[in-house]
Amino acid sequence: MKIGIEAQRIFRNNKHGMDYVVLQEIKWLQQIDTKNDYYIFVKPGPDRCVSDTFNFHIIEVTCPSYPLWEQWALPRTASSLGVDLLHCTSNTAPIFTNIPLVLTLHDIIFLEPRDKNNKSLYQNMGWLYRRLVVPRILGKCRKIITVSNYEYENIVCKLNIPRERMQMIYNGYNEWFQPINDVECAYGKYIRKSGYFFFLGNTDPKKNSERTIVAYAKYLKLSSVKRELLVADLGNEIIDDILKRNDIEYARDHIVSAGYIENKDLVSVYNAAFACLYTSLRESFGIPLLEGMACGTPVITSNTSSMPEVAGVDAPLVDPTEPDSITDMMLRLEKDSNYYAQIREYGLKRVKMFSWKLTAESLLALYEDVNRSRN
Repeated sequence: MKIGIEAQRIFRNNKHGMDYVVLQEIKWLQQIDTKNDYYIFVKPGPDRCVSDTFNFHIIEVTCPSYPLWEQWALPRTASSLGVDLLHCTSNTAPIFTNIPLVLTLHDIIFLEPRDKNNKSLYQNMGWLYRRLVVPRILGKCRKIITVSNYEYENIVCKLNIPRERMQMIYNGYNEWFQPINDVECAYGKYIRKSGYFFFLGNTDPKKNSERTIVAYAKYLKLSSVKRELLVADLGNEIIDDILKRNDIEYARDHIVSAGYIENKDLVSVYNAAFACLYTSLRESFGIPLLEGMACGTPVITSNTSSMPEVAGVDAPLVDPTEPDSITDMMLRLEKDSNYYAQIREYGLKRVKMFSWKLTAESLLALYEDVNRSRN
């Protein structure tokens, strides 16, 4: 087979969730498949994080915008190379192409009511683009992949897609996320001392940043330890606005905004943390759950959407809509050393269910199934 994989954004420096997923899928497919030819379509960028091998060809495609790149340049280039199928990995795909399509539809959040408080132009434009494109491509896809049983049922129910055209393939996590004795100094780029709570938030309302910060402020009032809160991907201006709006400005001196944390530093950041807060309102999978647990750091997460499925029913689950629920779990982990040790061991055992190798093996089997069905 000639297999095309859309990986437009993996060469950019500041990668995010879907970029990491396809990057790891490509790297593991390189290890397990020496039979098929792969054409990896990327936009030029500074971080050349994957290289050609004898059967993997990196094809740099230049185009000024995401929609033009995907809707015009990608299908044109893939067609010229004669690929047998094209795997589009980030929720959308070309509307006009005769190439058999495989689509990874991570979630259908873009079809759900939009939070009017989201002022991010980038996120709002992405939401609009997906709303326009996805309904037009679903019928053309030979297979639609999603990343959790929760999202599988959600897509089948809301979009009326036949189950035989759907497949659930879990994400994995990188092996270097593990407990380390010497935390090194990498976390020190972002915060002064270890033993903090680590929150991966951003401006997307689903990340639940406001309620989580409110919960942390309540924790400060009730804790004798008063651990700091390290916040990723959320600027000081936004944090200050949340604190002022909720009359909790007393928490400001305990909150550290890290901005974007480089992936190579995350192992140190997780290991140096006392616990992680992954308290989203909704996630289709949640790779940070696995990363934190794999480092032996308890992860407080939500009892909604896919998070109990990934973290497991015995994880420290909370109601993300109730700040008091988050606060109570932070205090329980802090005060109950036996419970803390139990959750730590539970997480280390739980993550063994997931790996990028399993993800890649499932993808390869799916590609072969699609190829057989078209012959």
